[in-house]
Amino acid sequence: MRSVPTTSLDLTDPEVVADPYPFLAQERARHPVAWHEPTEMFLAFDHASVSAVQRDRRLGRLWRDREPADHLEPFNLLHRNQMMENEPPAHTRLRRPVAAAFNRGHIERLRPRVRELAASLLTETDPAGFDVIGAYAEPLPVLVIAELLGVPASEAPSLRRWSQAIVRMYEPTPGPEVVDAAVAAASEFAGLVRTLVAERRRDPRDDLITDLVSTGSTTGGLSEDEVVAAVVLLLNAGHEASVNVFGNGLVAMLRRGLTPAGGSDLALTVEEMLRFDSALQLFERTAIEEVEVGGVVVEPGQKIAVLLGSANRDPAVFEAPDEFVVDRDPNNHVAFGVGVHFCLGAPLARMELFESLTTLFATYPSLALAGEPESRGTFVLRGYHSVPVTGGTP
Repeated sequence: MRSVPTTSLDLTDPEVVADPYPFLAQERARHPVAWHEPTEMFLAFDHASVSAVQRDRRLGRLWRDREPADHLEPFNLLHRNQMMENEPPAHTRLRRPVAAAFNRGHIERLRPRVRELAASLLTETDPAGFDVIGAYAEPLPVLVIAELLGVPASEAPSLRRWSQAIVRMYEPTPGPEVVDAAVAAASEFAGLVRTLVAERRRDPRDDLITDLVSTGSTTGGLSEDEVVAAVVLLLNAGHEASVNVFGNGLVAMLRRGLTPAGGSDLALTVEEMLRFDSALQLFERTAIEEVEVGGVVVEPGQKIAVLLGSANRDPAVFEAPDEFVVDRDPNNHVAFGVGVHFCLGAPLARMELFESLTTLFATYPSLALAGEPESRGTFVLRGYHSVPVTGGTP
């Protein structure tokens, strides 16, 4: 009988949270997949295994309500009915009404509005110094996804606060205060969306909430709980990744004295930002039947988590993986996932990153760090609370 590789990597260790990549490199060199006793699941480290896990339909997203279920019902309700926590055919039914809003043509129609919002936000900044996260990177994608859905812009501060409270539940060991904050946020968030759903039933508009509500009158349409879960997911995922990719990538460039590639090659810089310091580090799957991956067998009911940041630094795929190359090409990163759960909002995120970088460096071509960035201090979703910058010499 083959022995199963094990890893003692502590995902809560402050050193790992601060810079996981040296630790991930050590693990990846030892084994592509290993059993992690603290989380009672396998961890996949290399690019090949991470890709295989995400493509294998025998490894699915199977939601189990968090306990205690009564207390956590507001949180569980939002996740139980999300496309991200379901497999086909339920996943297909939940994803289909949303997919049309994120096709390339629709995203391109949003581009001028993103440019307008980006420029407007920067007019409120002080060239002598400002927090590029709080003043720019956070509000921009929140305003864009809220406008797409039909959520009032005045709710943007609440959306960000609720989102941050909810996503802290995805960390390895959330404490009681984190749990209580997530439950309260989920309840308040759902309450706002239910109010908007009721308004759209009475007064339909040209927005995505109206589109989702209208499916309820069709066979296989979305229930109210499913509409609420979809809107919350889109508002969370629609800005959370963009904020963190922007902040992580910008800090990486500014620390190294780099600026984005010019012209259309700036799209290559966006892809490098997605690869170099992944906003989402860990994504779980559960075995529906026995699966062999990376030399280990995952039994039905067992979990395996892909470590996306580790895969994106795999030297078997990326030359000089620990260097930030502004025009890296090719760039076969897995930051958006692969397979059936590939991120639906990837085209929107890419467009927002392209336009926000373009506008920022056009306004402040000598942009520089003005102090030490403040990390969020989390492993699963990496990002910064604040990044102080100066516009530099005009």
